[in-house]
Amino acid sequence: MKVIKFGGSSLADAQQIKKVCSIILSDPERRLVVVSAPGKRFKTDDKVTDLLIALAEAALAGVDTEPTLQKVIDRYDSIAKDLSLTCDFKKELREDLTERLAASRSNKNRFMDLLKAAGEDNSAKLVAAYLKSIGVNAEYINPRDAGLVLSDEFGNAQVLPKSYNKLARLARNESIMIFPGFFGYSETGEVVTFSRGGSDVTGAILAAAVNAEVYENFTDVDSVFAADPRIVENPTPIPMFSYEEMRELSYAGFNVLHEEALAPVYHKGITVNIKNTNNPDSPGTLIVPTHSLTKEHKKYKVVGIAADKGFMTLHVEKYMMNREIGFGRRLLQILEDEGISYEHTPSGIDSISVIIREKYYNEELFDRIIKTIYSELSVDNVKTDFDQAIVMIVGNGMTHSIGTLATATRALADANININMINQGSSEVSIMFGIDAQDAKASVKALYDAFFA
Repeated sequence: MKVIKFGGSSLADAQQIKKVCSIILSDPERRLVVVSAPGKRFKTDDKVTDLLIALAEAALAGVDTEPTLQKVIDRYDSIAKDLSLTCDFKKELREDLTERLAASRSNKNRFMDLLKAAGEDNSAKLVAAYLKSIGVNAEYINPRDAGLVLSDEFGNAQVLPKSYNKLARLARNESIMIFPGFFGYSETGEVVTFSRGGSDVTGAILAAAVNAEVYENFTDVDSVFAADPRIVENPTPIPMFSYEEMRELSYAGFNVLHEEALAPVYHKGITVNIKNTNNPDSPGTLIVPTHSLTKEHKKYKVVGIAADKGFMTLHVEKYMMNREIGFGRRLLQILEDEGISYEHTPSGIDSISVIIREKYYNEELFDRIIKTIYSELSVDNVKTDFDQAIVMIVGNGMTHSIGTLATATRALADANININMINQGSSEVSIMFGIDAQDAKASVKALYDAFFA
């Protein structure tokens, strides 16, 4: 069996959905299909998920929801009509959305997840209905009935281990199964979503659960490139990545796969194939275990460069810090007690910096954190820096190469980009630089020119 996932651009309109169904039917092993919500049809168009977020926000603000609700309904209705579906999909959709809007708003995050999930859920129903209309043995699969159980972290859920045995039963189905991505259900029966782009995660979970031969992830490009083509003109296509390489790049803003999508398939050693809905015969890019990398791939010193904004740094200084047993643990405990996860912790003998996503910041919270650090750890100084970015160069080839760091720092210096921090992972697969957010794009261009031009 192959698990196959289609992104929003592949489901944007009826023509794209027909392409999707043609791809599904071209291979009898493609029986478990994950779909996203419809994406943009053209540059200035709205993604359905964005419309649903706007709908939820209008409801929470107590303003008229009908204009946005109608936009969502019209979008799906136009697709259904262009697919010549005879069922009253418009009526069913309005009933579904109206029921969701009538739900309790006491927990804003729970309400938001309930509305957001409508995008993928109705997309799956639409694709299943079309396949049935052309005589295919297809069915919509409800994630709750299938057993996709998630933690009750609204907007940032994790799959619970018990899901895998339940989902494994899907392998016995003989129909083509259309499974909505992005959401599942908590143990108490609440709709819970992964973070944005989480349909990738759904596909990976299903691939692991049914021991798929391959997880095919269809998007709108022929292959994965060494850098973002919106930043670098005609970047080098890379035919293969290791799990570790792609994980590092996804974390650093490589918008190919959700950064958590590889974990389920990593443990099963399942190959991921990134392919193009608009050119399905292209071989695409493979993501494989490190031991499966080809000799040709290993010739690359660096295979990818990515940058991501939205970071802040908490700097803590204390003379003789290195002699104080447990200092780092106690510092991180203060952040943990406030529900904040950290990204990196570069340190010196008398200082430590904690890199944190800016999404966690609010002034009152960090005033409290800083006061606690002063009082409990008796530090000399605490300061925060905002508008930070990270830029990552990644490649298994760096492990056996000399001068990679020198080449990178020289390129950034020549581009007049100041380096605030350097961190190299113990696996030597990646080197990360902390820079000012305003230099993010320029850093990608400079590093790409250094390693690929």
